[in-house]
Amino acid sequence: MKLYRTRNGNYIVDQNACYRVEEDSWDALIAREDLDEYCRSVVKGGRKVEAFAEASVLAPIESQEVWASGVTYYRSRSARIEESKDAGGGDFYDRVYSAPRPELFFKATGRRVVGPNDKVRIRSDAKWSVPEPELTLLISPKGKITGYTIGNDMSSRDIEGENPLYLPQAKVYDGSCALGPCIFVSSSPLPAETGIGIEILRGGEAAFSGTTALTELKRDPQTLADFLYRDNSFPHGSFLMTGTGIVPPDSFTLAGGDRISITIAPIGVLTNEVA
Repeated sequence: MKLYRTRNGNYIVDQNACYRVEEDSWDALIAREDLDEYCRSVVKGGRKVEAFAEASVLAPIESQEVWASGVTYYRSRSARIEESKDAGGGDFYDRVYSAPRPELFFKATGRRVVGPNDKVRIRSDAKWSVPEPELTLLISPKGKITGYTIGNDMSSRDIEGENPLYLPQAKVYDGSCALGPCIFVSSSPLPAETGIGIEILRGGEAAFSGTTALTELKRDPQTLADFLYRDNSFPHGSFLMTGTGIVPPDSFTLAGGDRISITIAPIGVLTNEVA
């Protein structure tokens, strides 16, 4: 089942049928510990309604925080080592890749997040910027993974590469995070063979594309969630990006007008233009 937040209310789409959710509070809805069971009850007892307009879909976030995981794929480890070698920080990324404790960092508040078809941003003082396509977990207040969405962790590689301590500046700014188009509600983990793909169009032509799969994810998603919730409370739940396994070549940097599309089945496609 797919759960959508729109300008006209909250909806569930299941087997191409659309159902209106009576709960108007998005915070209350996605913080439910029994989200899968609740959505199934809406579908079972609800009445089908007319499909909502795609243009009305909002980012699936309200009061939640977005956190992110780093160096969870071998490809990401290699890229981080390469970009920070001149700053002497490469060893840190190699060590965290194999360490029991994962790298977790704060990414965004709801107001910094954009939804599908909204514009993501490049930092004005960055010269080398890339999107990072990531499976993103919806985690309940008690630390249970209750759903999944698509995330774009916009990153300034030159700023982080200059010094690893600049990571918050490279990662956290207005329009640095996109989520959507929906929450795929499931009480079961996604299959390991689930694919993640990205395509970037520039002037209508392909500028970059790449794919990976969850088989390449080194960390178990629930383990990442457990580390995040150690000594942390999230009364409205939270979102946790699980890292990227797709890194464009060093010669590539985003430009205004680029169109980024990230696909994760069975969630859908998240598309954003660069401002």
